Amino acid sequence: KTDIAEKQQQDREQWQKHGVGGVVKAVDAVPGTIKISTGTLAAETLTVHASKNTIVRRYAPDSVKFDDAKPGTLEQIKPGDQLRARGTRSADSTELAADEIVSGTFRNIAGTVVGTDVGNSSVTVMDLASKRPVTLKISADSQMHKLPPMVAQRIAMRLKGTAPGGPGSAAGGSPRPANSEGPSQANGAGQRAGGPPDFQQMLSRMPPVTLADLQKGEALMIVATEGSADSPSTAIILLSGIEPILTAAPSQAGTILSPWNLSTGGAAGAMGDTP
Repeated sequence: KTDIAEKQQQDREQWQKHGVGGVVKAVDAVPGTIKISTGTLAAETLTVHASKNTIVRRYAPDSVKFDDAKPGTLEQIKPGDQLRARGTRSADSTELAADEIVSGTFRNIAGTVVGTDVGNSSVTVMDLASKRPVTLKISADSQMHKLPPMVAQRIAMRLKGTAPGGPGSAAGGSPRPANSEGPSQANGAGQRAGGPPDFQQMLSRMPPVTLADLQKGEALMIVATEGSADSPSTAIILLSGIEPILTAAPSQAGTILSPWNLSTGGAAGAMGDTP
């Protein structure tokens, strides 16, 4: 057991040190290249190169557990997927030769609460994009937080391009790469010094909420599993207090939580059990 625990810890460290994560923008399976966007408010593009020796895994539609991921192929990966890759970066950090890739399809939902069912651990949301109600499971691993008004207003201003430095940028600097080494220089609201808000730092600092706290008509942003006919989608991240963001940028609200950190578990990771 000690050996296994040490190996798992080593694997986690390798993913954190040499991993990148983001939303897939384009895939060309023949040469084995995948372009991903690694930023949230200030997107950066990185090209992942896969070889015949690259290990490719695919998350199950009803799970975010790494142990449930199955062997996959590059052909399964499509634009909009969440992807995490581990390998060797180029000198300019725009490319990565991947030793391992894990990907999955996840849902981004922005909407308002129709109702909650505490007994069945579920919430029903009116999806603003589809104009249809969606019922989502809440599990013990679901991250549920509320943005304080000041933080929500700050994000809304940045999305509207009224924050200092213009759209998606902060005054006086460029964003720090999402997976660069070294300590994250983030303030209490989760904003990197000289860069845009870091949602992983931000979420870990936001007050938690429960199903009982959610009120009918309250606006939410949710990242959830794809789900299947036999298993409804499960909320991975649920964020309330986002009314100013919906007002400022309704078209972006459904995707603002992506890409999220795919490499760690607990309060900071969405694909919770990725090594």
